[in-house]
Amino acid sequence: VQLQASGGGLVEPGGSLRLSCAASGVSLSTYAIGWFRQVPGKEREGISCIGSRDSTSFYIDSVKGRFTISRDNAKNMVYLQMNNLMPEDTARYYCTTAYCSSYGVGAQSRSWGQGTLVTVSS
Repeated sequence: VQLQASGGGLVEPGGSLRLSCAASGVSLSTYAIGWFRQVPGKEREGISCIGSRDSTSFYIDSVKGRFTISRDNAKNMVYLQMNNLMPEDTARYYCTTAYCSSYGVGAQSRSWGQGTLVTVSS
């Protein structure tokens, strides 16, 4: 299953962006979805996930309280609302199907797509 992330851009520190994760030909409601990000030269890290039944979510400490993951099953979309963005949030963001628990997130699919670039800079 390949998903497509979108919604990135250039934003000033303290600003907000909402990333979207879309799929074609598959219902996202049946999958746990994770958001991951990668900075050049570093490993991709899982930052958040939402369970297939919406009852489970996870955030890494560095984004907790600033990012919110949600899903709209009617639109077949998963979102990542990012508030109070910091320069260290600059990365390429990806979404994919995931193993999700309240303790962490792992990628289930290794099909990453193009991702979407988020740049936080003044």
